[in-house]
Amino acid sequence: MLKNWIPGTDCCKWTGVECHYNSTRVQNLYLSGRFDTKPETTLSGTISPTLSKLKLLVGLYLLNLKDLSGPFPTFLFQLPNLQYIYLENNKLSGRIPEYIHDLTRLDVLSLTGNRFTGPIPSSITELTLLTQLKLGNNFLTGTIPQGIAKLVNLTFLSLEGNQLDGTIPDFFSSFKDLRILNFSHNKFSGKIPNSISTLAPKLAYLELGHNSLSGKIPDFLGKFKALDTLDLSWNKFSGTVPASFKNLTKIFNLNLSNNLLVDPFPEMNVKGIESLDLSNNSFHLRNIPKWVASSPIIFSLKLANCGIKMRLEDFKPSETQFYDFIDLSGNEISGSAIGLVNSTEYLVGFWVSGNMLKFDLGKLRFGERFKYLDLSGNSVFGKVPNSVVGLEKLDLSYNHLCGQLPKNKFPASAFVGNDCLCGSPFAPIWSISWKERSKHFSHSNKDESVLMNQIFFSLGKLSKTAANGGLLEGLIPHQLGNLSNLHTLDLSWNIDISTNDLSWLSGLSSLIYLDLSLLNLSRAANWSNNLSSSVFTWVGNVGGGSLMDLQLDSNQLKGPIPNVFACMSSLEYLDLSENEFEGSILNTKFIPGPV
Repeated sequence: MLKNWIPGTDCCKWTGVECHYNSTRVQNLYLSGRFDTKPETTLSGTISPTLSKLKLLVGLYLLNLKDLSGPFPTFLFQLPNLQYIYLENNKLSGRIPEYIHDLTRLDVLSLTGNRFTGPIPSSITELTLLTQLKLGNNFLTGTIPQGIAKLVNLTFLSLEGNQLDGTIPDFFSSFKDLRILNFSHNKFSGKIPNSISTLAPKLAYLELGHNSLSGKIPDFLGKFKALDTLDLSWNKFSGTVPASFKNLTKIFNLNLSNNLLVDPFPEMNVKGIESLDLSNNSFHLRNIPKWVASSPIIFSLKLANCGIKMRLEDFKPSETQFYDFIDLSGNEISGSAIGLVNSTEYLVGFWVSGNMLKFDLGKLRFGERFKYLDLSGNSVFGKVPNSVVGLEKLDLSYNHLCGQLPKNKFPASAFVGNDCLCGSPFAPIWSISWKERSKHFSHSNKDESVLMNQIFFSLGKLSKTAANGGLLEGLIPHQLGNLSNLHTLDLSWNIDISTNDLSWLSGLSSLIYLDLSLLNLSRAANWSNNLSSSVFTWVGNVGGGSLMDLQLDSNQLKGPIPNVFACMSSLEYLDLSENEFEGSILNTKFIPGPV
């Protein structure tokens, strides 16, 4: 019982109660979770059979009451005047009664958003006065009863979000006033029945997405001049989009994504489109269509994997402030996203992964509603700005970003494959703890030769290793990366040792001094004479950010000086002399010296 339903008071003044205009008899009962959200007023349990006393009840509206459960209320069959049943978005369950046909005066039956199971009862086809039948988002199974063709007064038929299967019946010629048809998110197969063409004069909303429909898109759909929304997504439609689609002059929402459609795509003759999704077919649009750019109000634009090859700056929409979602992933779009993103005041999500965009990330400006950003697989550069911290989802992987990451909640996968990012979540990794064998390990006797693959396997507490002076030979073992307490590592002047991978250095979380001078590192396969490669993201993590002195001189390295040093905030001494580097060093904290 609601808080203001007080026994002994005028029930016609209670929340959700509407009485007949010249009596105190209840005519409509309207209760919605939108009004009653506090625990003490929220309705729960089952629908009380005492409502059967409301013999003049015409409409029962119980909406969004998430704690309202139980079966379909059978006491409703005792209400001879009932015309409108709206039991939407509750937790009602069980089967729809077979004797539903006893509600002979029903105009609207809406059971959307519950947990009803079993087949659609065949007796429902006897409710010949129905104008709206809404059974969507339940767990109904089986096929659509052919007898629904007898419901000739229907204007609204929705069965979406169930587990219905079979083919869609070819019975639509019976419906003269149908305006909304939604069979999406089921398991229907076969082709679109020809009789749907008879709905052309009035049908405004056709949703058949997320099924297993196949064949070609019928040409007759181009005759639906009143059509506002068409969704055929996530099916198996093949062939071309009919040229007759240019006649859909009133279309505002068009979704043909995730089919097997091929070129050419017709030039649409629309005054404005609010939502467009052509993603994941075999289109080669080359450009974002002009009829899209000219749309005065567009909320959602999704053209992922549509063969677009253009500069993003050449997309000049007549209006950008209304965009909510833009997905241009998997194309060959170049240029910058700064102009487009910064002009979209209400943008919520921007997905452009797998393109050729190149711009400074720090120049993007996000509005208050912005939540989703995917720039992965481009050539975006610069630092990661603090503004990304408030986003819900982020992917900046495989770009050319550099510098210290702001504190954030995102996984490392959101940042991998960049040139020189450091900071959380890129903390150094050292997962194996080894038994203490020595507090100090030093080799400086040139009379002794040490094979590198025979040592360092159990030195987890080692604090200093000096192996300089040319006594070492062989491969440098990656197990060195397990020496988490090591603060000094000097492997200089050992031209007979080699390495194919120095990523293990990122495990040396306490390292302060590192000397790799005169090791002939240019021979290493992964160095490739190019330190700017993403292979060398280990540099920014050496010492867990505590490295103060790095010696890389005399290694025959060449190419541009990498940006990886920019995020090494503790580094004070850097020696790159006796190499063939080019360019400048971004970090200005280093002690000056020759390069």
